Amino acid sequence: MPVRSNPILEKLAPLPGRYPLLPDLSPQQELALLCRMLHREGYDDHIAGHITVAQSDGSFLVNPWELAWDELTAADIIRVNAEGRVIEGSWNVTPAIGLHLAVHRNRHDLKVAIHNHPRFGSIWSAAGRIPPVYDQTAGQVEGDPVLYDEYAGTVDGLSEAEAAAASLGDAKWAILRNHGVFIVAKDIRQAHLRAITLEHRCRLAWQVEALGGGQPVSDPETLKVAQMSDDIGFPFLWEAMARREIRHDPAVLDDDLHDGVRQFMER
Repeated sequence: MPVRSNPILEKLAPLPGRYPLLPDLSPQQELALLCRMLHREGYDDHIAGHITVAQSDGSFLVNPWELAWDELTAADIIRVNAEGRVIEGSWNVTPAIGLHLAVHRNRHDLKVAIHNHPRFGSIWSAAGRIPPVYDQTAGQVEGDPVLYDEYAGTVDGLSEAEAAAASLGDAKWAILRNHGVFIVAKDIRQAHLRAITLEHRCRLAWQVEALGGGQPVSDPETLKVAQMSDDIGFPFLWEAMARREIRHDPAVLDDDLHDGVRQFMER
């Protein structure tokens, strides 16, 4: 097991556990798992939506254009260069890759960018409103999403992509009016937490307002403990949800499994 360097985890979870929570995963396997996990959370608008993960060599891993998020495997993940041209893999890249690349150019602190049209995020996108926070799960990420209020069709063009990227600024996430959502993060774990938090926030707020309204959380101090999760990723959540996907369909990790993954799956 890796040594835990986070003092919060060392204090709250000192036991190493009976076995590793996950095998060692390649970046492609992590991205395939993230796609499957988010599809289960409502990021399921058919083949729409893409995730980019910046690599140390300046390239980006991205899910292919042709496949839905709940069917792809690690072997399907493609690699594109800084201009968005496929340099590795057997599938095609979305024409909307420009939005991701523009954000990565503007924000070198980011590793992951997610765009999709999730079920409940799309409701607030269509309404042009920011959903209130009604519980601590919805408040795990500090700050409201940016509302990008200038929908001009798809973001296939360079100017549209640059405008959308500029509107994000240094924010963590955005609601794109009449379009969907956009989320950025420093790593896969944080990206997962932010994406599921935003969809939970949108879903719960819609349900509460459908009942006639409720009392949003008004004191930001009450959410300080919950918001600690954003920096470290909610402890053990990524692993638990990844294990669920592996149990559901081990092929997500691809057929050519290395020994560590195979041993983990046979446990």
